Amino acid sequence: MIPWFGDLSAFRRDPLEFFLQRGIAAKEPFVKLAMGFAPVYLVTDPAYIKPIMKASEDTIDKGRLIQKLRNIIGQSSMVLSGDRHRERRAVIHQQLARGLASTYIPQISAIIRHHAALLAREQVFDAHAATAPLALRMTSMILFGSRALSPGDENMLVEAVHMVEDDLAADMFKIVPDLPWVRRRKKQRLQEGRQMMSLVISRARSKAAESSLLRALQTLNLSEEELNDEVLLLFLAGHHTSGTAAAWLLYHLAANDSLCNAIAHEARSVSDDTGEIRLDMLKNATLSLAAGRETLRLFPSAYWLSREAKQPVELAGRKFKRGTSFLMSAWHLHRDPRYWDRPDEFDVSRAHMKNPAYIPFGAGPRACVGMGVGLLELQLLALEMAASLEFKDVSPFPAPPPKPSVTLIPPQIRIEVGLRQTVKTAAVA
Repeated sequence: MIPWFGDLSAFRRDPLEFFLQRGIAAKEPFVKLAMGFAPVYLVTDPAYIKPIMKASEDTIDKGRLIQKLRNIIGQSSMVLSGDRHRERRAVIHQQLARGLASTYIPQISAIIRHHAALLAREQVFDAHAATAPLALRMTSMILFGSRALSPGDENMLVEAVHMVEDDLAADMFKIVPDLPWVRRRKKQRLQEGRQMMSLVISRARSKAAESSLLRALQTLNLSEEELNDEVLLLFLAGHHTSGTAAAWLLYHLAANDSLCNAIAHEARSVSDDTGEIRLDMLKNATLSLAAGRETLRLFPSAYWLSREAKQPVELAGRKFKRGTSFLMSAWHLHRDPRYWDRPDEFDVSRAHMKNPAYIPFGAGPRACVGMGVGLLELQLLALEMAASLEFKDVSPFPAPPPKPSVTLIPPQIRIEVGLRQTVKTAAVA
């Protein structure tokens, strides 16, 4: 008989390898994990992802693992259910859809081009150190409008995120309480990090543009604390996930010269005479979109999701009792050879959206509300960076695995670039 906590040490030592090994070796769609007193199952068959994610909230909903995020994001939509969650989601979705159809493309493109010029001046940079502030500026533009954050505010937000992310990730499956002095130290870091984030957000709110997502949220008449929590969630989700995914995309552009050249050609084909990407032509930029999707397959920002049974349920002919947690690992499902040919290779020819094992944003009506913006940012990053820069070197190659925290943090990846002079003709390898 496996002890109640038999899988915890392996999970804490290397959660990515744990999910991958247990998932690929699975002979059944639900694998029981020994991770505490309450039952926990890893969902290994993508056929059951949507039934779980689309189940009614009184049957399967956000559970105790997600509720641990309250320490950071308070009463935001990530931990809410029911009418309050649907109301906030509807407002966010409407505002993001409006931006996607009108202003986001030129605004995001301008931010990326400015950043590309800075990288060309540096010539050599670390991928994640470069993309973290870039993602922060894109997220800030969507949330507050242009120039809402000063450079000092940006630095403070990045530092605040670093203060809390590892403790939050470590606490998700904590069974044995921390020693008192460790608990006090973590609580102090959390309070300091949250205070820093709230201070910056408060300043940015006073400068927010009328067309910003913040102004849309204010129509809900939320309390001051609720509004701060929602903005904090959107900022953390948008900045952190986009920053890590963008670093991996730069890595693959630098490592694949033919892909980079092909995307540079694509950028020219969807741009006007001034070099601006045309909104009406972006739908034809299928290669850059595929590069973004493939980046999220290999390095999904949310590498695992969870749901909890609120009453007894039956799935795959098995009965699960109330309180059962279901874990769905995109890291495993995106790399399982049963669902992908050559799963460890970067391949832009994959039919991502036709594969039920592709879940970088979750699935069903509770999928990430920002997935459209997230993919747009990666697509524009690929187009603008490939059109502006010539990638000369990347090391180490292949890159070491990411560090699993709240998202998948890239290792140090050194990239050398220069300004692109011409677009070389090359087929995608």
